[in-house]
Amino acid sequence: MRVGLVSDTHGLLRDEVIAGLEGVESILHMGDVGDPGVLARLEAIAPVHAVRGNVDHGAWARALPETAVVEVFGKSLYLLHIVDHLDLDPAAAGLALVLHGHTHRPRDETVRGVRYVNPGSCGPRRFDQPVSFAYLNPDLTVEFVTLG
Repeated sequence: MRVGLVSDTHGLLRDEVIAGLEGVESILHMGDVGDPGVLARLEAIAPVHAVRGNVDHGAWARALPETAVVEVFGKSLYLLHIVDHLDLDPAAAGLALVLHGHTHRPRDETVRGVRYVNPGSCGPRRFDQPVSFAYLNPDLTVEFVTLG
């Protein structure tokens, strides 16, 4: 039992990502979806919770929230695209994790008692960053998957 974490697809959902997400109980997308077809393909695998990123425009994108609180494994997780836009105190809000995207860099870091996770980008390769996504396990450990 685990949850798939993806971000920054920018309209590209690779076959390797689809295969890697098979069997997850849900998928969390931290923005820059790029195309509503990406969400439809992910929904065919498992229920999806997604937030809007800075490249998501149009009516389909306006339907996505900018932030979301999602209950996973009995814990509250906060989803947003750009972590610098965080407008609450995650610790005071009782959030177990802040999940974000935007930087295209995989991250699992605790800062001042708050854990931040970015699965990286699984869309088009950007800069010198790896193409990656992640799994969230019931004990809230994160497993990153890097694609070639």
